[in-house]
Amino acid sequence: MADAEQLVADIMAAQQRLQRSFAYDRSDPLLNSHLTLTQLKILMLLSRHRCVSGGELAGLLGVTLATLTGMIDRLVAQDLVARTEDPYDRRVRRITLTMAGGKLISGMLDAGAEKLRKVLSRLTGEELTVVAHAMQLLAGAAADEVASDGCSTGVGSPERSGGSRRLLRAPAARSRPS
Repeated sequence: MADAEQLVADIMAAQQRLQRSFAYDRSDPLLNSHLTLTQLKILMLLSRHRCVSGGELAGLLGVTLATLTGMIDRLVAQDLVARTEDPYDRRVRRITLTMAGGKLISGMLDAGAEKLRKVLSRLTGEELTVVAHAMQLLAGAAADEVASDGCSTGVGSPERSGGSRRLLRAPAARSRPS
């Protein structure tokens, strides 16, 4: 068991090094935005849930509806979110991302993907095979974790069914000359 704990610690340390190396890129749209952390959370939640009522969004953020109103007002003023009337209940206001808000979030997510693509392009075919297998295992474990929490977030892939994780054997990584 101690070996598994050490491997987890090694993986977490490598993940932190990777995140730090990405954080030094000042062209990242996240670093260029002037959003507060809460505003960013709102945009990320709307990106995931598409269209929610003010009450639903307040619940997701753990704030009161009154507090949320001011936050949404500021995002509406920046043309990042829009309020619309609920078609079934005129008392309810639905909140969605605007095209500008969606573009901002997509840019942030795409920037991270592009950074990862550049890093992955430095690996050999054998190393990429190892990473691909590892990512499949991580995605499967994440899907199992979400399923055990009773949440539905769309995590996982079509290959995964029934919650059982297939262990994939990856070939040993080849040493790369320096």
